[in-house]
Amino acid sequence: MPKEKGLEDLFHDTLRDVYYAERKIVSALQKMKRAALADELEAAFDRHREQTQGQIERLQRVFEIIGKPARGKTCEAIEGLVGEAEEVIEEYKGTAALDAGLIACAQAVEHYEISRYGTLKRWAQELGHGEAVKLLDEILKEEAQTDADLTKLADGFANDRAKAGKVA
Repeated sequence: MPKEKGLEDLFHDTLRDVYYAERKIVSALQKMKRAALADELEAAFDRHREQTQGQIERLQRVFEIIGKPARGKTCEAIEGLVGEAEEVIEEYKGTAALDAGLIACAQAVEHYEISRYGTLKRWAQELGHGEAVKLLDEILKEEAQTDADLTKLADGFANDRAKAGKVA
């Protein structure tokens, strides 16, 4: 009979999922930066890529806290979201709508991450992993700020340019 799985197992599995996702996001952000038309968006993707690398390091510390190796497991959700970003790059390359589309794709990723980190933080609290709670909360706050920053870029120029049909 298989071993009964509990919250600790679920926490570890979800941690592996988000670890894979963050590593995938680092390379996706590089592609999105190269595709972006506006300098402001390129810079935002660069900042987020650097921030994501720091988040990966924090996740490695969470793995240490729970006594498990830092290993990812394929995250189908992030594969799909990154695939959508690649489609937007292909279908809107060189058009005024590209940056708005890239921002929308990046925000879809942020919303996924916010959901995952909120859950992981709560589970870490339930499991008594105080140091992990702190690390996960730091990441959660960064993800929420990135989402807000992307909204500012969308509202500040990208949506208007897409609507007007004018490339940066």
